[in-house]
Amino acid sequence: MKYTITRADERGRKDIGWLKSNFTFSFSSYANPQRNGFGLLRAFNDDFVEPGKGFGIHPHANMEIISVLLAGSMNHIDSMGYKDVVHQDWVQIMSAGSGLRHEEYNVGDDDVNFLQIWIEPKLQNITPRYQRRHFPEEQRKNRLTTIVSNEEGQAHCWINQNARLSLGYYEEPQTVAYSFNPLNKALFVFVISGSVEVAGQQLAARDSIGLWETGEVSLACGPGTRFLLIEAPINH
Repeated sequence: MKYTITRADERGRKDIGWLKSNFTFSFSSYANPQRNGFGLLRAFNDDFVEPGKGFGIHPHANMEIISVLLAGSMNHIDSMGYKDVVHQDWVQIMSAGSGLRHEEYNVGDDDVNFLQIWIEPKLQNITPRYQRRHFPEEQRKNRLTTIVSNEEGQAHCWINQNARLSLGYYEEPQTVAYSFNPLNKALFVFVISGSVEVAGQQLAARDSIGLWETGEVSLACGPGTRFLLIEAPINH
C-alpha cells in the first residue's frame, strides 16, 4: 500500500470575501505541480459561499462534476432547463459531456459549505445530464452510504466513470473495512469532521489521504466522525 496525505492547513486557499475556497489539488489561482489531482480525480474543493453570492453562468464540458452540500442551500440553473434548489445532505451531479452552462448561488440565510469534486469522464462528448439525490443524515447513521456510482439506480446518483463515492457517519468509535478492485483503482478519503486512522496515519477534520496499490482499507473512526470516500480509476 502506498499513500499521500494532505493536511487541512496544507491546502491551497482563495479568499475573495464572499467565497472562501480550500483546494486539495491545483485549481483556479492555486497551482502546485506536486498536487495536480489524484488519478482521474482532478479537483476537490471545500468551498464556503456567503448568502446571496455565487457563481454566474459559466460553461463546462467533458467533466463529471459532483457537489456535496454540507451546509446551507444553493440553487442550480442550467442550459438544459433544470431549475433546482439543493440543501444540506443533498448531492447533485452534472455529466457535462458535449457542453453545458450553469449558475449556482447561495439562496439561504446562512453560509453554504459544499464539496466540489471533478472526475474525468469515461466517455467523451456524451449528452449532458443533471441529477440530484437527498441523503438525510439521520438515515445514514453508523453505516457507509453510496451517494454516487457508475451504476444507474434510484438510491444514488450515477456518473460517466467507473467511480464510487460514499459518505460515512459514525456516532461512536468504529472500524470500517472498505474493499475495492485494486486493478487501476485508488481510494481518496476526506475527513469532514471527527478523526480517522488509516494506513497507520491519524487524520483530523479536513485532512485527506490518497491510497493505492491496495484493495483493502481499514478506517478506525473516532466519535462523531463524518468522511467521504472516492474510489476512482488511476488511469483512463
